[in-house]
Amino acid sequence: MPSDPANKKSSIERFWDRFVDQAQKKGVKSAALRWYVHHAETYLKAFPDKRLAHHSLQDVTGYLEQLGRLDRIADWQFAQIVDAIEILLITAGVAVASEVDWSHWRDSARTLQPQHPTIARETSQPPSTIPSPPNQHPAPPESNPLKAKGKPLSALDQVRAQHQPLLQQLITEIRRRHYSIRTEQSYETWVCRFILFCVDDDPSQFNPDRVVAFLEDLAVRGQVSASTQNQALNALVFLYKQVLGIELGKLDDFVRAKRPRRLPVVLEPGEVSRLLTGLEGTQQLMASLLYGTGMRLMECVRLRVQDVDFAYHQILVRDGKGQKDRVVPLPMRLEAPLQAQLTKTRQLHQQDLNQGYGEAFLPDAIARKWPNAPKEWIWQYLFPSGRLSVDPRSGKTRRHHVHENGLQKAIKAAAQRAGINKKVNCHCLRHSFATHLLESGYDIRTVQELLGHADVSTTMIYTHVLNRGGQGVRSPLDNLG
Repeated sequence: MPSDPANKKSSIERFWDRFVDQAQKKGVKSAALRWYVHHAETYLKAFPDKRLAHHSLQDVTGYLEQLGRLDRIADWQFAQIVDAIEILLITAGVAVASEVDWSHWRDSARTLQPQHPTIARETSQPPSTIPSPPNQHPAPPESNPLKAKGKPLSALDQVRAQHQPLLQQLITEIRRRHYSIRTEQSYETWVCRFILFCVDDDPSQFNPDRVVAFLEDLAVRGQVSASTQNQALNALVFLYKQVLGIELGKLDDFVRAKRPRRLPVVLEPGEVSRLLTGLEGTQQLMASLLYGTGMRLMECVRLRVQDVDFAYHQILVRDGKGQKDRVVPLPMRLEAPLQAQLTKTRQLHQQDLNQGYGEAFLPDAIARKWPNAPKEWIWQYLFPSGRLSVDPRSGKTRRHHVHENGLQKAIKAAAQRAGINKKVNCHCLRHSFATHLLESGYDIRTVQELLGHADVSTTMIYTHVLNRGGQGVRSPLDNLG
């Protein structure tokens, strides 16, 4: 008996009503609902001969990979498409909805910014700190309305516009010494804040009293931590000594922020197990690496294919903190998942090559020395982004690594679901790695080398839990009858 067209139409309308209800539960605003429906319908049209109930993980990821190669799709549009497909599959009750790593795809929507930590060193000359309209030269400060993209600039950006030559000289001196990009960004910001504090006067005319007044203001009015105050001091000393060629001499005593003595947050093995069980996919593998190797977050995110050595069961951490390489153990239970990750990454890389892409960012001058190296397999990121990104400096389309924010959010959410009543983050897994090694009887010097600490005194802080319960003291309350 043929189906009633009216009933079929009614069934479809009821489905889309449920889709809209599901979208609203996810927090989608009413004005955007029609776009979510549009993205879902577009996805369905891509599979005209396949029922939604029969869609596989390869269908979903393949569709998103193809979209990820389209330059015309903005980051917010890509994230919206990912959300729409997830809501579609959940509404239809398709099993594959629970298999897709949606967080990975949402984080892949992020476009690279000009000051992105990995790409910011590609050009030898520092970029202009204030964006100017295309094909136009920036107007002088006195005639420039100090607007970027139609919005008034902040006070710090106005300082950047007015003191651009000095700041570019500062960045050049920092890069000559191969300081990290994050140090570069923090020093530049502190110099701008110092100039703003001194009412935009010429910094070369400032005397040490102005520096002291600025540092005291940070401690007294700003109530910053001791490490923040010291960072500001280091930035100003660098400015005067290395850029302006002025010796500040011995600064008079000033109010220093109090340095607290804090102990690291350490999870017990059972808590680590519950935390890792609450994760899945790529995020579970990355979190397991953080705990199993003691790597820092960005060291894990920036791993390349050639850094994993299965023959020697080790991972080479390149350009770690202080520009130091080191070797960490490769957990044997992660070898199979890492092999699977490499297989998936290689397939993605081959697809990029077939479509004329396939480049990865290379540090320093390697790309100029070996022009074909960016497309070589060994230089690809172990954990690549789900979509291609246009390099804001060179304009090249590349496959970058996953964004670190995705793993940070996932670990925090997994800790809450696991009922762990501690301040859990990515670095907490590194603390747990060191503490558990010491508890297992490993020498502290060995742990120091694995963590990449310059001084063993830094590693000594992990001995605080070895005796258990307040230096191993038994509370007198437990002796009461």
